[in-house]
Amino acid sequence: MRLATVAALILITTAAPLLARADQLDTLLANKKMICGVQASTPPFGFPDPNTRLQVGHDVDLCHAIADKLGVAVDIKPVSTEAKVPEIKLGHVDIGIMNLAYTRSRGEQIQFSDPYYITREMLVVLAENGAKSLKDFKGKRIGSSKGSTSELATRLQGAVPVTFQDAGSAYLATIQRKTVGFVNNEMTAKQFVLHAADSGVKLAMIPQPMALEPVSVGMRKGETRMYEKINSILAELESEGKLDAIWNKWIGPGTLYDMPRKDKVQQMTAINFEPLP
Repeated sequence: MRLATVAALILITTAAPLLARADQLDTLLANKKMICGVQASTPPFGFPDPNTRLQVGHDVDLCHAIADKLGVAVDIKPVSTEAKVPEIKLGHVDIGIMNLAYTRSRGEQIQFSDPYYITREMLVVLAENGAKSLKDFKGKRIGSSKGSTSELATRLQGAVPVTFQDAGSAYLATIQRKTVGFVNNEMTAKQFVLHAADSGVKLAMIPQPMALEPVSVGMRKGETRMYEKINSILAELESEGKLDAIWNKWIGPGTLYDMPRKDKVQQMTAINFEPLP
């Protein structure tokens, strides 16, 4: 083998580990672009505008706010509920702002930022069953989006999960009496209750939450600088009132959901909750 060839092979071999350890934050800043994954069809977090078909929502605005702080352009990538973690883990998106709630299994696969709000998984049923408690639904068929924390919460409460591709399909199954109810985050659940009322169908939300969940920005594991940078940006957006402004635009008083923002950016360890598996 020629000396030049041997030298080239040595160079490739020694450089490979360095390439494998390329820092995500440096790469993102060099490319001046960030790919941000959002929910494909879950108002008010991420959904297509009926007029423009462009993806809009709370999480879309947060993607843009973080990109502005980084000084980069942003590509919004709609992601199905079941693909949230794989899209982040495989590097198909740089960050995921997908109403992404922490669970033990997710925490083993991806990195979670400091939570920027806490949500509750709620059970929605036909109004005729609205006076019941969670224990009355053990062993009953309850709908949710496939691969979601709503599905995990359903299992945690001892019900039989019936999964669908999206929240709308789970809602329709309850309306059609194929399930006794469906589970979703409190804000989305409220929207479905109001939508049903407009259609002449009465739904009710069981007051007891199925689960309490901190919601964070998702990132690949092992990217320490990216993790620290996102946490720093979230803290800045909090102190500047930007997170409140985004919340109020989509979820706060005067909107369909009429929910004031109660939770601020905080460390995961500061929250007293039992993580879903």
